[in-house]
Amino acid sequence: MNRPIDITALLEAWNQGDLEARDRLIPVIYDELRRRAAAFLRRERAGQTLQPTALVHEVYLRLVDQDRAVWQNRAQFLAVASEMMRRVLVDRARAHKAAKRSGRWARVTLTEEAAQGTRRDVDVLDLNNALDELSTLDQRKARVAELRFFGGLSLEDTGLVLGTSLATTMRDWQAARAWLFRRLTHAKGVRNDGGRS
Repeated sequence: MNRPIDITALLEAWNQGDLEARDRLIPVIYDELRRRAAAFLRRERAGQTLQPTALVHEVYLRLVDQDRAVWQNRAQFLAVASEMMRRVLVDRARAHKAAKRSGRWARVTLTEEAAQGTRRDVDVLDLNNALDELSTLDQRKARVAELRFFGGLSLEDTGLVLGTSLATTMRDWQAARAWLFRRLTHAKGVRNDGGRS
């Protein structure tokens, strides 16, 4: 009978420089990262060409390049992977926009689940800019939103990463979503009105 693999033990071994532990870790979490990537990419605009496998591979390359990272547990590792996923998607959106200069937007869904109501598609670069702006106002709320949108972390895992209670994490998530919705709706209105609010 196979014993479950202890992800935290592998992360600790990786911290100690054990590259074999790093190489054993990736297949264990690969499927989870791929599910998260697929869920995020389903919310992007129609016609996007990045596949979940390609996104996970790009995230993997950035993760293994983290020589100074001190891995603590599964949730913290997934939080870093979420940040990497955000960077990859933003880099690709910027490159696409620069190459095309067509004004087409890479869209993502602002709602947590499409079934919870009307989809609210926003430009991934607008979302990134709004998260940066929110971070200047409230860094923790911005981090909650990043972990939830880009990494698909549960409220429990988000709280674990940030060291906050579930109740605090839920309040931060609700406040961040409301602030981002207002900010992104205003930005869309400005664009549609040709610069007027």
